Amino acid sequence: MKKVLVTGATGFIGRHTIAPLTDAGFEVHAVTSKISVNSTDVDGKCCWHTMNLLDPIQVKNLVSTIQPTHLLHFAWYNIPGKCLVAEENFLWVQASLELLRHFREQGGERVVMAGSALEYDWNYGYCSEVLTPRNPHTTYGVCKNALQEMLKAYTEITKLSSAWGRIFNVYGPYDHPKRLVSSVICSLLRGESALCSHGNQLRDYLYVEDVANAFVALLESNVAGEINIASGKPVAVKEIVLKIAKKLGKSDLVKLGAIVASAEEPPLFAANVSHLSTEMSFIPKYDLDKGLDEAIIWWQKQLN
Repeated sequence: MKKVLVTGATGFIGRHTIAPLTDAGFEVHAVTSKISVNSTDVDGKCCWHTMNLLDPIQVKNLVSTIQPTHLLHFAWYNIPGKCLVAEENFLWVQASLELLRHFREQGGERVVMAGSALEYDWNYGYCSEVLTPRNPHTTYGVCKNALQEMLKAYTEITKLSSAWGRIFNVYGPYDHPKRLVSSVICSLLRGESALCSHGNQLRDYLYVEDVANAFVALLESNVAGEINIASGKPVAVKEIVLKIAKKLGKSDLVKLGAIVASAEEPPLFAANVSHLSTEMSFIPKYDLDKGLDEAIIWWQKQLN
């Protein structure tokens, strides 16, 4: 029986992997720091485990009890506006390595961890797993990149099967309300102005269910190493904002240029997804229009 341990299972992406993992025949064990209403409405059947992943004793006991064959690791400190420079990033590198070690010692066979596009040198704009240098500009990116390097070295020594899914921009249900797509939707639904920068930045957005499905496909595959999880189709931020406004009939509330864009922001930051599409034959189910429709419907329900 395939048994998968999913960390960050009530998080933005992790929660969307439960149903496809169940459909794929996994016995799913989901970790959350606190059982709450957020875990009761996750689609898919799983066994919930409440624990603190930063406690090595709890991690050891959980892994030895479950003895999972697969590990899908999303848990991290990821609060918008804080996570990029937070000291908690270093704690999560240590905790992730402890989890990895215990997983292997208990006979684990395949691990997939969630990385970040912020590991790349964003000055290169169009990012390839093979060609683009890693030169992170944030603490978050530094720590994710360090974990990726250690995962690679560890799996080479132990012969553990592993992959690293490098996430770009994600949107959809359960997103943090301060992120771009959710923030614009919520402001417009409340009848408030959506304050934005000039919006000329080109970014790579993928709907959250597609991101989750890509991770499940990666876990099921034998693909090793780094894989960009993205659409590969950069779009101007202002195009996304204006699409949302048009769908809601509130284009007059969009205020482009109201916020000064950071001088450090690259004009283009997007993914080469040739490995995702060729090695895994992965095709997203949602285009931008359909994904935004779903996000709007979800936020309308939440605000009502």
